[in-house]
Amino acid sequence: MSIRVYVGLGSNLDAPAEQLRSALDALDQVQATRLVAASALYTSDSLLPGQPRYTNAVAALDSALAPLDLLDALQAIENDQGRVRKERWGPRTLDLDILLYGDQVLDLPRLQVPHYHMHARPFVLYPLAELVPADFRLADGRQLSQLLAACPYIGLERL
Repeated sequence: MSIRVYVGLGSNLDAPAEQLRSALDALDQVQATRLVAASALYTSDSLLPGQPRYTNAVAALDSALAPLDLLDALQAIENDQGRVRKERWGPRTLDLDILLYGDQVLDLPRLQVPHYHMHARPFVLYPLAELVPADFRLADGRQLSQLLAACPYIGLERL
């Protein structure tokens, strides 16, 4: 049985838009997983000063993989695209985050779903809003429209 999963994509190194396009192709190749849709690409300033601007998107997947198996597959794609994990918030060729995994709320050592910072990140919320109905609720009950209202579009540029 497949579950609808939403994955955040981000890159600020080595041709970020191309990194995201390659990642979308790779997501569609993950075992027992199908890419259903992808948002437009957006650019925004890094959360940390001195880093290049980020390019971000959100992908909708249907996957039969368990959450941690999907996380492993996403990290393999990151590694294949040159991700180096030197520092937690450093620049990166590719970052793939499971934002939502069906209607599940997960609090595991390696994975928190809904993603723990998505409510405060316009570069996640606005692309997600392209892929879901207007009345969409996260698994923890929060309504996306309310999160959007509390998280202005400031600094976000749709490509």
